[in-house]
Amino acid sequence: MNTAVLRTELRLFRREPGALFWILAFPTLLLVILGSIPSFRHHQADLGGLRTVDVYVPVAVLLGMIVGALQSMPQNITGYRERGILRRMSTTPVRPSALLSAQMLVYGAAALVSALCALAVGRLAFDVRLPEQPYGYLLALLLAILAALALGAVVSALSRTTKIAGAIGSAVFFPMMFCAGVWLPVQAMPDGLARVVGYTPFGAAAQALNRAAAGDWPGWTHLGVLAAWTVLLTAGASRWFRWE
Repeated sequence: MNTAVLRTELRLFRREPGALFWILAFPTLLLVILGSIPSFRHHQADLGGLRTVDVYVPVAVLLGMIVGALQSMPQNITGYRERGILRRMSTTPVRPSALLSAQMLVYGAAALVSALCALAVGRLAFDVRLPEQPYGYLLALLLAILAALALGAVVSALSRTTKIAGAIGSAVFFPMMFCAGVWLPVQAMPDGLARVVGYTPFGAAAQALNRAAAGDWPGWTHLGVLAAWTVLLTAGASRWFRWE
């Protein structure tokens, strides 16, 4: 990857207040709002003795990557294609793939920073315990980021304009938020629904993160689902993506 391209993309990302807020700040802000509700700090029998704020930490961890991968990255990449930037880059020594790699690295790093902020604020502000299986948690988190970026790459590949990218991204965004447990934590879902959700990228990620947070190794089934989605989505993006 061309380091100059990476530095440029990072500089452009820092100049996007919307991306900075929705990816880096909003998930943690949502956690603070929920944690400030007194009843959400009480232990709940239907959540296995956990508090509502406890089960929303993994949700906040996933939210930043969902926003970045489905709302921000596809519109940036499609905008480059729409304005002919990728076509012009193909005639220079810097290949368009360097720009795409830089985009994915920037958004992947932003998702990781967002996740760490949510974990830190959960611990410091609401005494949410840090993951008791940190290595398993990190593995599940990295696989979730890869799956999110691969999904965003598919949205970018299928979108010819930024308007289409916004429409497709929004159509995928809300179901993925549901699967991640934004409206109903995975622990509170009926068993049948939780099993179905567990075969989606962010449903599997939420359940893997929950297990690691509780001290268990993430289920290999959930890790396998994340890896399979990453491979399938990456293959689809590679097949359907066009530079022009």
